[in-house]
Formats: sequence, structure tokens, C-alpha cells
Amino acid sequence: MKNTITKTIAKYHKDKTRLMDILIDTQEELGYIPKEAISQIAEDLHMSEVDVEQTISFYHFFSFQPTGKYSIYLNNSVVAVMMGRKEVASTFEQELGIKFGQVTADGLAGLFETSCIGMNDQEPAAIINNMVFTRLTPFRVKEIVRDIKEGKPVVDMFRASFGDGKNASELIRSVVSNNIRKIGPVLDPFYKPGEAIKKIIKMKPEEVIEEIKRSSIRGRGGAGFPTGLKWEFCRKIEADKKYIFCNADEGEPGTFKDRVILTELPRLIMEGMVVAGYAVGATEGILYIRFEYKYLERYLENILQKAREKNYLGKDIGGKKGFNFDIRIQFGAGAYVCGEESALIESAEGKRGEPRDRPPFPVRRGYFDMPTVVNNVETLCSAVKVILNGGEWYKSFGTTESTGTKLLSISGDCRFPGVYEVDWGFSINDMLEMVGAVNSEVQAVQVGGPSGALIGPNEFNRILGYEDLATGGSLIIFGKHRDLLTDVVLNFTEFFIEESCGSCSTCRIVPTILMKKLKKILNARGVAQDIEDMTEWGKILRASRCGLGQTAANPILSSIKNFRHLYEEKVQKNKTFDSGFDLNAAVLESCEATNRIPNI
Repeated sequence: MKNTITKTIAKYHKDKTRLMDILIDTQEELGYIPKEAISQIAEDLHMSEVDVEQTISFYHFFSFQPTGKYSIYLNNSVVAVMMGRKEVASTFEQELGIKFGQVTADGLAGLFETSCIGMNDQEPAAIINNMVFTRLTPFRVKEIVRDIKEGKPVVDMFRASFGDGKNASELIRSVVSNNIRKIGPVLDPFYKPGEAIKKIIKMKPEEVIEEIKRSSIRGRGGAGFPTGLKWEFCRKIEADKKYIFCNADEGEPGTFKDRVILTELPRLIMEGMVVAGYAVGATEGILYIRFEYKYLERYLENILQKAREKNYLGKDIGGKKGFNFDIRIQFGAGAYVCGEESALIESAEGKRGEPRDRPPFPVRRGYFDMPTVVNNVETLCSAVKVILNGGEWYKSFGTTESTGTKLLSISGDCRFPGVYEVDWGFSINDMLEMVGAVNSEVQAVQVGGPSGALIGPNEFNRILGYEDLATGGSLIIFGKHRDLLTDVVLNFTEFFIEESCGSCSTCRIVPTILMKKLKKILNARGVAQDIEDMTEWGKILRASRCGLGQTAANPILSSIKNFRHLYEEKVQKNKTFDSGFDLNAAVLESCEATNRIPNI
């Protein structure tokens, strides 16, 4: 083991800021990160063991204990539950003879829960040793467990043909499907890599920024900050070095569009990072990808290497003397909060993904305290199309306040889940018709993932755009047969509790209190005041440091606002107080142990 760790550390030049990579490689090589490895890593990197341990403990896919030769992570997202996860989970437990969170006695297989893995269009889904299995059924699980017991390589466990597009390529070999349903300017399959680079090297960096500003493109991650303005801020700051980050950590349940772009148009992402680097004067780019997409690693590294060979990356790009820019891939290790730009930067520096206090913003003091632009996948892809076709062309799509197109990840109760590229200004009614969901059978639509809003039929005429319903791209459809409070609101609330970094007391405490109130109502112990309490207490979260904490109450608050009748139907009538505490149940065990009769 010592030699393995030594080689891993040497691979990253004993650089403690590459701790994430060192831990990922160690976890994959050993199946866990033992105490001896922690001590050696800390000593060789001149760090304290506590610093190493706190990074390990923060991320979902790191473990202090063995996770089995075959590590199985079954997604527990809302859509997975809707599509039959319960039966799949039960079959895994029965066939392996263990419960979730356990490893078989012989160390062969471990079974674990995990949050949304970016496969909402093909659920239930699981990750086994970094390979994704989609559309699982109890029968399929029995086949997988049988193969595990026979010791088969994971890739030989697939029973279906490989997925469409590049998923079937030799460097991916995945059964994942793209499910691209509607193509627009960004998803245009006739895109020619390198054309934007050839164009910008004939322009001044300031001219590139002006073109981006002219397009009025705003960040596609949900916040909607003007992209050109962000680049301009960074350009004007004097610094020894600047960085471009592509945020491909799409951890919002229900979102999977970035997965599709990473698979089918990775060169477009790369070119967007190069364009941004030229515009702001950066020399290094970091493509931060969620760990759930680790199965794309070889393929993406190959894309980057070919770009270097074509002089689209590296020194004097495109023959432009002094234009030096390269990209490296940084994988996360399972932490939703790392989708927040400053938490993402912390993670890339090898630390816990805890959001920073702002200001200063990353554009001034980001990666290694240097000016850093963080844009998401779709934003950078759109920037390339702006350079190729012009800002005015881009403004011809969408609305006045929301220019261009938007990629939507649509899943749930519809005939055609998948990725759709539409103009901003598209209504929810239009969307439902497009994906094969009958309006009269739809109870609700979750717009923008758990941090967004749960809306009902009376709001289906609203449009997608920053002036109305802003969204990072996740839309989940719920039919009238779904239990919104149990299947959706409770699931989302538990997700936020699990994914909180715990730094802010508001985010650490309030969601748990809200969840207990919600469960009290679901267990028929609630009263009308409980609904009012949740509405008021949810406001406290606005004091949280980052977007996760500030929106952690949204599942409850938006459902109370738009589906209050569901709560009112469950609370006790003509009763103003119920603590939810059952004294008889509390003393039952002690009375049985002492052979006493409760006297209450």
C-alpha cells in the first residue's frame, strides 16, 4: 500500500492543492482511504492529518472504511423513486444479503445510497465502480448481482447495447442515452471546432468582450449574471495569473444537460474556455466535473490531448504569439454545494467545498486568490456561438431580458424525457405539450430543481426567462397520482439536509426542524399553526452564506404557497396544539423491560 500511495503522490508532484486527485486515486485503488494512507499523505504533503481527514469526511464518495470490490451507489432522487426505485433497492438488499450502508462479509460488494447522479431521463439508475447502469428493474438487478458473484468485470455486466452518440465509443462504452429531443444553436451537430479560436486571434480581447456584452447573454447556471460584464471585470484587474473555471458540477436533482454536452460536444466546451481565457487574459482553465461523470474521463482527456496536438490548447494557440492557455480536468467527489462557484474553487484547491464569504468575489480573488472567471457549461458553449455569429444574431433568440436559447433537462411523468433546446420565453404549457405530458393529468411542475419552485396548473401559462421563471434547466413533471408532500417535498428537504456543508447554523439547523414539522403533519399529528411556523421559520434561511442554504426551504415554502390545500387536508381540525410526542410510546419499552403497566 505504501508504494501505491507514494506513486500517487508523485504523480501529482507532491502538490497539496491536488489533494482531491490524490484521494480519488487512492479511493479507487484501495476501495477506501485507510488510516495508514492518511498518515502517509499528510506527511508527504506537509499537512496535518486533520486537514486530510476533514477533506475526506466532506465528500460522499470518499470512505474511511472498505466499500467492497464492487461499490454500488443507487440513486435516491425523486424521479428514481417515481420510476420504481423501491423495488430495485429491495432486490439489491435481498440478492446481496445486506442493507444499504453495509458491505458483504466477504468484502465482495457494498451497497450505498446516493443523491441524483444526472440520469433523471433514464431512472432508476446506479453507479457500480464508476460505470452507470440505467433503467434498472428487479430482474436486471438479479442479473447484476449474479455477475458480481461470478467476479465479472463491470463493463461485461451490460446486457443492452451501448448508448447513442459518443456513449458507444471505445473510450466511453456506456449504456447511458443522450435523449436529445430538440436541437438549437448550441446543440447544433454541424459545429466545427476551432473556428471561434481562428476568429478571436484576429480580434483584440476587448473586442471579444464587447461582442459577448452585445449579445446580452447571462449565466446559464441560474443566477443569471451578465457574462460579458463578468469577463470585463476580470480583464481590468491587474494580476500575475488568471484562471477560467468551467462549472460542470451539475448536482441539482433533475439536471442532466451538461452530461449530454460533455458527451457530444466537449470540444465546444473547451473552445468556450479558450475564448474566455483570451478575453480576460487567463493562462489556465479548470474543467470541474462532478464525480458521477467519471466514466467520461478517458474520453475527455483524449479530447484535450487532440486539441493540444492541433494547437487549440497550449502555447501560442492558433499561431498567436503569447496566447498561451491550457485546460486540466478536476473531478469532484460527491458534494452538491460544490456547484456554488466559491465552494467549487475551494474543492479544486484540495479542501472541503465550503462556500467563501463574499465579497471579494472570485472574479477578483478566486483560485489561489487570483482573478477567476467561473462560468457553467452552457454559458461557455453559447459564448462560442456568439463569437461565430455575432451578438445581434444571438439576441434574435429569446426575449428582451432573456436573450438566446436555453437547454432544458425534462423528466418525470412525460412520454419523452430528455434534453430540449428552446428559446427563452417558452411557456410551461408549451413545454408540457412538447414532451408528451397531458396538461389535464399534470398536478405540478418543479421548475429549477429543488431550489426552484413547485407550481400548479394555474401557473402553467408562465414563461421561462429571467423576467418570470428563471431556471438552471431542470424541469420535473408530476402527475395527479403522485403524493407531492411525501414523494417530492420531503425528498427534496432531506436532500438539502444531506448536502449542506454545515458551515452556517441556519442551513445546519433550520431544514432539519422544518423536516420534523413536515413529518409531523404527514403523520397526522400536525395542526394549522405548524403550517404558519414553517412559513415563518423558512425565512431564517435567507441569512445563509450561499445559495444552497438560502433556498433550502424552497421545497416547503413553494409547496405551501401553491398547494396549501394539501397541508390543510392533513392537519388536525379543531385542535390548536399537538407536540407530536407520544408519552405512552416513549415509556413502552422501559415498562416492558421492568414488567410494569404504564400509569399515565
